[in-house]
Amino acid sequence: MGNVFGRKSRPSRVTEQDRAILQLKQQRDKLKHYQKRVTLQLEKERSLAKQLLKDGKKEKALVLLKKKRYQDQLLDKTENQISNLERMVQDIEFVQIEMKVIEGLKVGNDCLKSMHEAMSLEDVERIMDETQDAIEYQRQIDELLSGSLTQEDEDAVLSELEAITQVCIILSYISLLWLLSELEAITQVCIILSYISLL
Repeated sequence: MGNVFGRKSRPSRVTEQDRAILQLKQQRDKLKHYQKRVTLQLEKERSLAKQLLKDGKKEKALVLLKKKRYQDQLLDKTENQISNLERMVQDIEFVQIEMKVIEGLKVGNDCLKSMHEAMSLEDVERIMDETQDAIEYQRQIDELLSGSLTQEDEDAVLSELEAITQVCIILSYISLLWLLSELEAITQVCIILSYISLL
């Protein structure tokens, strides 16, 4: 008949592993149901064997107990099969978790690479060198001017030097913060991508 509202159906999020887990659980449930049914039957047969012994029908009681013994062995096998199925389900579920962790690690590694590309060691070293150069330049100016100025002039020059130094430091920090903000933006994107990959 088609879709009434024209929406396309979303692709199924059910994986092959999910189907396998469902089948294993269904098989386990069938075995548990069989186990309960046989256990009830064994209880009835044991009561019947007691009754047969009371009635003096030892041969019939013996045949019934042999049958019961065989069914007990079947129950043991059934229990082993149930354990195997449950172990298989746990193994598949654990592998699914491992796959999500690996996907998250891959996204994290890709993000780290992007961050390293956005802010290289050379950029950081360049900014720090520029800051150091500006401080050294200002120190040299201070040394040249200190011998020929009055105390008032020297204080004014020192104030100006301090202002220039502060401006240079601020500009260096702004450059560094700009690089860090780019890095932070990339980090946030990477965190979001890691989270999405785990869903």
